[in-house]
Amino acid sequence: MKKKALFNWSSGKDSALALYKTLQNPEIEICTLLTSVNEQFQRISMHGVRVELLQQQAKSIGLPLEIMQIPEMPTMEVYETVMSNTLCKLKQQGITHSIFGDIFLEDLRKYREDKLATLDFEGIFPLWKIPTHDIIQEFISLGFKTIVVCVNERYLDKNFVGRIIDQEFLNDLPENVDVCGENGEFHTFTFDGPLFSYPINFEIGEIVYRKYEKPEKVDSSDTACDTSATDAFDYGFWYCDLLEK
Repeated sequence: MKKKALFNWSSGKDSALALYKTLQNPEIEICTLLTSVNEQFQRISMHGVRVELLQQQAKSIGLPLEIMQIPEMPTMEVYETVMSNTLCKLKQQGITHSIFGDIFLEDLRKYREDKLATLDFEGIFPLWKIPTHDIIQEFISLGFKTIVVCVNERYLDKNFVGRIIDQEFLNDLPENVDVCGENGEFHTFTFDGPLFSYPINFEIGEIVYRKYEKPEKVDSSDTACDTSATDAFDYGFWYCDLLEK
């Protein structure tokens, strides 16, 4: 019996490579992609990619897409309630496993596994502990193409957003930035490669700067975003808007 699984799809490069590897595993059947979307702006959480492009990805990949609507800056309680309700619905379809593109963040993996266990789900991590330099080189060599759609100004400046990840991009990264952006330095949108039956057609729109304000009434450590650092709200993000063609 194959393990029936959902795949947590972010639209970015790590998701793409993890999905590619999982589809080659004969013991796993991926039943659906699952993506959290900011319900106010209808964009992928953190990445800022329009939901229309997300839907184009799923169509080209050939897998169903489950969209999880999340409020702007949700509390952990709200986020976990929405996630729990979504997983309970998918569980009725016989899904028992949840797949992630995480690489080395131990606390995040433990959090995911603990929450999944309460619903009798198991986590699968196809890229776990693979050196990120190896991951990005394999990603490029397989023919995947991805564009940087968001950068954290704490690590990178505006010039990095809107760039295609290639060897030149990697060479330009500061030494303190992980080549896969595993610490949240940057996020990407993958638009072509061996997963896709056709490339996703888009054009680059406006590049915008956004800084998140610390919630007045909610302890920032209780939000679903990683805001535990004391300077979490001192830095903003550059976003590259992608427009469907």
